[in-house]
Parts: sequence; C-alpha cells; structure tokens
Amino acid sequence: MNKNRQIKEAKVAEIKEKLEKAQAVILASYQGLTVEEDTELRKKLREAGIEYKVYKNTMVTLAAKELGHEGIVPFLEGPVSIAFGYEDATAPARILADFAKTHKKLELKAGIVDGEVFDQDKVQQLASIPSKEVLIAKLLGSFKAPLSNLAYLLNAIKEKNEAESAE
Repeated sequence: MNKNRQIKEAKVAEIKEKLEKAQAVILASYQGLTVEEDTELRKKLREAGIEYKVYKNTMVTLAAKELGHEGIVPFLEGPVSIAFGYEDATAPARILADFAKTHKKLELKAGIVDGEVFDQDKVQQLASIPSKEVLIAKLLGSFKAPLSNLAYLLNAIKEKNEAESAE
C-alpha cells in the first residue's frame, strides 16, 4: 500500500474516532473570516474544551459514511470547519452561534448530536439552550424556593406560638 493512502486512512480513522467520542459535532462555513477572527474563535472554543478542526470534506464524508451518519454528507460542501464537543452537547453550537452574531461570515451549517443529524434550524435551537451549569443552577433554585418558603412558614408559626404562650 502506498504511503499517501496510509496517511489518508489514518486521517479517516482519526475523524471517525472524534465523531464517535463527541457528544456534539457542529459544521460551520468559515469562508471570509480574517486570521484574527479565526484565532479569536479558536481561543473561545478551546477555553470551553471544544476541539475545532478543518478537514478535507472527502475524508469527513468517508468517516461519516462508515459511522452511518450519511445525513451530514450534503452539508460538506465548500470550506467547512468542525467543532467537536465532548462534554457539553450545547457548547459548540452556542459558542459558534454567539460568534456568528457579530461575525456574519461564519455560518452554522449542520451538526450531529448524540448520533442524530441536525439541520441548520435544529442547530440554532440547540444553541439557544443554556449551558449545563446554568440549567443545574435553575434546577437547584427551583428546589430551594419551596424549602425556603416552608422554613419561613415554620418560623412564623413558632414565633406566633411563643408570642401566645408569653401572654
């Protein structure tokens, strides 16, 4: 087997591994971004623990087909970047969508979330979901409110009983 083919097979295997491991994979068209803008985007993604890569579309197509993600293939046209989110499924879409609001050249194309192919509209919906930490904080807040109200009520009853017994 020639060396070029070995390199390509290794690259497809690498992409396959990333696609399997990631909770969310978001495709974006980045054509027209300046080097500074791209560097800024990469920094934001890296800080959130998101891997951001540009691969040849043919390599991604081969890897996606091997994994049964043929639905993503039509979106692999033109310059496409890929954000792999391994811990938070909403983070790649959220960060890319926020960046796209101020940088019109960046366009979300599609994604794969837990094995399901998302079109551009679904990716935008995914981007609007708050982070896991925000959702947990809201959940804990909703648990805390009734308990706080119960504590105030029990304290008021106790004070009322103490005032009645003092009379």
